[in-house]
Amino acid sequence: MNPSISLPDNGRFFEIRFESIGGLGAHAAGQVLATAAVLKMGLNGAHFSSYGSEKKGSLVRSFVRLGPAQRPIRTSAPVETPDAIVVFHAALLRNGATFAGLYRDGTFIYNAPARSVPKELAQLPSSARAIGVDALGIALKEQSRPNAVLLGTLCGAFPFLDAEKVLEALAEEFAGRHPEALAANERAFRRGAEEFETLKGVGRAEGDLPVARAEPAWGFETQPVGGIIPEPGNTVWNDLSASRAGFVPVFNRERCIHCGLCDLVCPDFCLVWEDGEQGSRFERELVGVDYRYCKGCLRCVESCPASAMTKKTETPGLADRLRVPLFPELVA
Repeated sequence: MNPSISLPDNGRFFEIRFESIGGLGAHAAGQVLATAAVLKMGLNGAHFSSYGSEKKGSLVRSFVRLGPAQRPIRTSAPVETPDAIVVFHAALLRNGATFAGLYRDGTFIYNAPARSVPKELAQLPSSARAIGVDALGIALKEQSRPNAVLLGTLCGAFPFLDAEKVLEALAEEFAGRHPEALAANERAFRRGAEEFETLKGVGRAEGDLPVARAEPAWGFETQPVGGIIPEPGNTVWNDLSASRAGFVPVFNRERCIHCGLCDLVCPDFCLVWEDGEQGSRFERELVGVDYRYCKGCLRCVESCPASAMTKKTETPGLADRLRVPLFPELVA
C-alpha cells in the first residue's frame, strides 16, 4: 500500500454510506470512489448499491467499505454503522433512517445552499462533524452534477482519500461516454473540495446513533386479526418532494390566462383550481401548486403560453411557503 495513504486507525473498516434518490449519481459516485481506492491508492475496498425500481425519485443507497490492502473484506452487508454519511438531497433529511448508525465521531455531509443549517441536523451526535456544501448550486454553475461536487467534498473532509486519484478515476468513468463533461466535472470536484462549511455541535444526540434495520412490523404471533387493514394506503398523503432534483415550478397568477394547458400535461394533478371570482371572465382559475404532489417534471413550465409558470431553484422552505393545499381540510 502507498505509504502516503493512511486510513483512520480505529480498528475497523472505514465505511461510507451515500443517501440519495435515483438520478443524482450516488451509484456512480460510490463506484468511482471504490475504483480509485483499490486500483490507484492500494487500499482494499468494496462497493455496491441498494435501490428499488431504478427510476428518478426512488430511494438509493450506495455503500463503500475500505481497509488496508492486507486485510480481506469478507462481508457484503449494507453499511449500517458508517464513519461518513453523504446526503445528496435535502428532502432525505426528513427521514430518520438517513442518520441511522452514524458513529459519535462520524462525519455527516449534506447538500444544501451556503450557510444553511437544517433543523434536522439536531438528530446528529453532539460530537459529530457536519459539513454542508451547495452541491446543486456548484453543479449548475459548472454544468456538472452534484455527485462530482460531493466526491470532492468527501476528499476534502478526509485527506487520506487522495483527491487527485479520485479525480483521475472520475475522469476515466466519463471519458468514453461523456468526454465533453470531463472539464466541468473537474471544476465541480475541485470546488466541492474547497467550498464546504464545517459545523460542530449542531447535534443533540449522545453517543453513536442506533442502527435502523428493515424488519417487518408484524410476525406470525403479532399480526392483527385477518380482514383488518390498520394502516391503509392513501394517495392523499403521498409526498413527492423527494422526487425533485433541485427545481420547482413557481406560479405567477397575474400572468396566468387560465387556459388549462398546464393541467393537461401535469402527470400528478398537483395544480389547484377554484371557481372564478365574481365578474371574472373565467369559470375556473388556477390559484397555485400543491408541492406535496409535485415531482418537479416542469412540464407545466414548458407548456405555459403566458410564462406564468417559471423554473426556479428549490431553496429550503420555498415549497412550503408557496404551497397551495389541494386538500386544505387535511392541513394541520
